[in-house]
Amino acid sequence: MAESSTPKFPGGELPPPERPATRNTTRVVAVIALAATFVYLAWRITETVNWSVWWVAVPLVVLELHAAVSLALFAYAAWDTTSAPDAAPARIAPGRVAVLIPTYNEPVEVLLPTVAAAVALEPTHETWVLDDGNRPETEALARKLGAHYLARPTHEHAKAGNINHALEVVAADFIAVLDADHVAMPGFLVRTLGYFADPRMAVVQTPQDFYNVESFEHERHQSWFKRNRELQLFNEQELFYRVIQPGKNRWGGAFWCGTGAVVRVAALREVGGVAVETVTEDIHTTIRLHRRGWRSVYHNEVLARGLAAADSDQYAAQRVRWGTGAMQVLRVENPLLVPGLTLRQRVSYASTVLGWFESWRSLGYLLIPPLVLFTGAVPIRAAPDTFLLAFGATFLLQRLALQRLARGRAPALLSTVFELVRMQSNVRATLTLITRTRTSFSVTPKGRVGDDRRRGRVPVLLEVVLALSLAAAGWFMASAAGLTPLHYGVTWAAYGAALWLVVNCAFVAAAAARVRDERFAGDRRAAVRFDVHIDAELERRPVIVDDISLTGARVVVPEGTIEIGLTTSELRVQIGGDHIALGAVVHSRRPAGKGNEAIGLEFAEGQDDVRSRLALALFQTNADPILVPVPMESDGDLPAANRSMPSTAA
Repeated sequence: MAESSTPKFPGGELPPPERPATRNTTRVVAVIALAATFVYLAWRITETVNWSVWWVAVPLVVLELHAAVSLALFAYAAWDTTSAPDAAPARIAPGRVAVLIPTYNEPVEVLLPTVAAAVALEPTHETWVLDDGNRPETEALARKLGAHYLARPTHEHAKAGNINHALEVVAADFIAVLDADHVAMPGFLVRTLGYFADPRMAVVQTPQDFYNVESFEHERHQSWFKRNRELQLFNEQELFYRVIQPGKNRWGGAFWCGTGAVVRVAALREVGGVAVETVTEDIHTTIRLHRRGWRSVYHNEVLARGLAAADSDQYAAQRVRWGTGAMQVLRVENPLLVPGLTLRQRVSYASTVLGWFESWRSLGYLLIPPLVLFTGAVPIRAAPDTFLLAFGATFLLQRLALQRLARGRAPALLSTVFELVRMQSNVRATLTLITRTRTSFSVTPKGRVGDDRRRGRVPVLLEVVLALSLAAAGWFMASAAGLTPLHYGVTWAAYGAALWLVVNCAFVAAAAARVRDERFAGDRRAAVRFDVHIDAELERRPVIVDDISLTGARVVVPEGTIEIGLTTSELRVQIGGDHIALGAVVHSRRPAGKGNEAIGLEFAEGQDDVRSRLALALFQTNADPILVPVPMESDGDLPAANRSMPSTAA
């Protein structure tokens, strides 16, 4: 039997409870790091600040104080990541359930698997496609797949307004909200509805996870803390969704994240529906629910997967919107000040909302070394060995605490690179707290975004910092050689700043290189492709499918066996017990080695019902579908050597 495979994703089940010994060790390390940081800062402020150059000494101390506060808030957020109860599966719905899929401009290829998977969910429910784009093709798709279609005459307040309009039409006690690109796993409703046995439960949120694992937000890396040294898949949002959000259960602060959630309609009606005053309606609505005594829970099991930002432009646009929304929340319904929240909830919200200001600290740390090297100012007044010992010990304890609190989901180097990539977006977003710039809700582009492969543009702020740092490096070398009027009176401080500058430049260059990486150039594909390796038939001839999506496939055949001029061909695969036959047009061919060639297929239009079956097999991977060989009914068979041929999918 030939080899077969399906896409494999991390997650898809509740993580095992953290061992008490591991949890206690993490807490002890965090407390020791915080205590050491407090002692270090007390010494820094009282003994080492060089007040003669206060314009650089004071900002440096402020940056260190901010880092300490951030560490304390992170320790609070990640103190306990396994405190949520696991509700009993809900085989019977506790009331009327509607799955709502708000959409605006997403293409059919993105929307189809979402609708197909939602319709197939259990227990009994209705699926509604809420189309703010008023597109006939979307209505036709929804009705063909068994979903209801709803469009509204006006389009104010974007996604929040779309859902509020649906609440006036749809008869439901509970709504599950899925973004247009988020494909639900079969157990999505079964695993979440059980929490609503608690009559005060308003929101059940699940992690956001992604099926396009070659996105800008993903990277494969080797973890030095894993014994097997295998490559690990890093997801930039994983720390928040698998550590920070579940940690909020302990404090009653888990909040709605827009998609992958189930919400009690009665609770929404009590707070006036979904909040429309900010572009982050999800967290804003949750604050209002918590103020009225409603509860929320975070179910830390991946039950839906969507599209992560494919390139740096999408990534930046998302962060600007989310950060701007957080600033709007601080102005409109500040969780630190409004009545009705518990102290625990206030601190929990603070750890999220105030986190957007950490990019200012990153920017400050990038600017301090050039400032020191250009001016010769020494912000620290201490013996070099004493300072290096105190700073080094505190820094190492802080890094150890951060690594343990992150539960291995934030490798230091990659996390720092992404911190710099999003720095300009976050700075821009936080400035709206002062400027009060009006920002409208913008939908992140999904699927095909253009016909060319334009690389991302490096953020201007990174370019400026890199240019300034290189200039400072040149000035330092010239000054050290006696070619400038500047004399570094404290040599160790100058060389320390120069070393700091080199490290900063390396990280900034890495961030810029990622933005410009050709892997993340504009996406020309209409649908995400999956690497597979399955036997199939094309025009009753045996082929191997090694790349497939909802819009096409690539098959490998012996050279000369398939004609490229065929008008329409039929590709047959067997998925589980289901035979799927798709009409396809042969549009390209290229050599594949060993006497084989790769044939590019484009699936014909008008096959939404068949493509929905294909979508369920490709996307609902935690149902563990197995692609098995199709019984061959042709005159010949592929040579045995081709049976183990590796996938060559791009």
